[in-house]
Amino acid sequence: MAHDLIVIGTGPGGYVCAIRAAQLGMKVAVIEKRATHGGTCLNVGCIPSKALLHATELLAETKHSFARMGLISDTKVDFGQMMKFKQEAIDGNTKGIDFLLKKNKVEVVRGTARILGAGKVEVDGKVMEARSIVIATGSESARLRGVTIDERQIVTSTGALTLEKIPGHLVVIGAGVIGLELGSVYGRLGSKVTVIEYLDRILPGMDSEVAKAFQRLLERQGFTFRLGSKVTGATASAAGVSLSVEPAAGGTAETVAADVVLVAIGRVPFTEGLGAKEAGIALDERGRIIVYDHFATSLPGVHAIGDVIRGPMLAHKAEDEGIAVAELLAGQAGHVNYDVIPGVVYTAPEVASVGKTEDDLKAAGVAYKAGKFMFLANGRAKANQTTDGFVKILADAATDRVLGCHIIGPQAGELIHEVAVLMEFGGSAEDLARTCHAHPTLAEAVKEAALAVAGRAIHS
Repeated sequence: MAHDLIVIGTGPGGYVCAIRAAQLGMKVAVIEKRATHGGTCLNVGCIPSKALLHATELLAETKHSFARMGLISDTKVDFGQMMKFKQEAIDGNTKGIDFLLKKNKVEVVRGTARILGAGKVEVDGKVMEARSIVIATGSESARLRGVTIDERQIVTSTGALTLEKIPGHLVVIGAGVIGLELGSVYGRLGSKVTVIEYLDRILPGMDSEVAKAFQRLLERQGFTFRLGSKVTGATASAAGVSLSVEPAAGGTAETVAADVVLVAIGRVPFTEGLGAKEAGIALDERGRIIVYDHFATSLPGVHAIGDVIRGPMLAHKAEDEGIAVAELLAGQAGHVNYDVIPGVVYTAPEVASVGKTEDDLKAAGVAYKAGKFMFLANGRAKANQTTDGFVKILADAATDRVLGCHIIGPQAGELIHEVAVLMEFGGSAEDLARTCHAHPTLAEAVKEAALAVAGRAIHS
């Protein structure tokens, strides 16, 4: 065999898998159809969106907080320069992956891969062989029937990251993470933002109390929500986009006008051109590759990870799976704990979650205790003028083991990780409550929420 392992796709799951396998002594090749590594996340997803979120959050600070702090600002927006700043973030990260693959002696093959059978992959007419193959082809934006994407006026997240000008009215179809993040970017830049969601709530899958509080905060920021509604058609013209919208349960349709429409109804696995079915790789009803023990597919020697298989479509989940499968192929005990995978919405305030929600525990009939602490009572949050939101910790009523944590507030995406580590080691709310936290820090709100599980929070 020319290689021990061929990895198809160099998104977060694929390139991490390749590097870990190389560290373990394997001869590894990666196949990538893009000109740059990093997949959707680094090129047209996580990284560019975070660059724009960061820039526009600073803009919002200058408009709403600076005067109160005695700072005088006359900030203006150079949208073209902002897009260059975003591209710098992309380039820096993708070049970093180039360096890491070279450092670990991973062979890079450019082109579109097609699996011919066990141990064989064709790339633009050339056949490559390996003892093992890992599919890490990721996902793409889901399409909506009756709405044709042109990536100029009717866009996916990809087009929303490359608009030539700030839209006067942005309509977002879908109140999930991607739609709310990109809606926040353009809302801060001055766009009117309307979110149309089929369900009667935002952020499906998140803790419902957090979702309700988050919706109120976004409405204060200027968002308009139309819940329980569906888009049945869209027509683009020089004047803008005309949407046909009606109640999700059925009823009279009405027309909504927009300058740009962002379709953000989720993502679907990407297997186009892979030859999965022809090679004997089983897919489920949602187009995901079915995996069994050790991420094995129905074709011997072929494994799959990341967005293309079951589970949350998150870059860090794919990374952990990439490391696990590389270690399993090397005869080690690779493992992913799916009960402790954080999720974050990078808006302002941020929303972060790990483990079970109250909705999950109620549905499962699990007896639990909840401890909640408001950032309004946190000294650092008061000093920073970031008092919106709260920390909520859920613990087993009998054992006190932490089952979940949900945060809406400043730096929620960073704060969630101390709870994730605690949960990874099976820790209790009492363990967290008795861990000394520096003062004054936002993290004290996490400790206070743990204290509140036992009804003994100090500052509330």
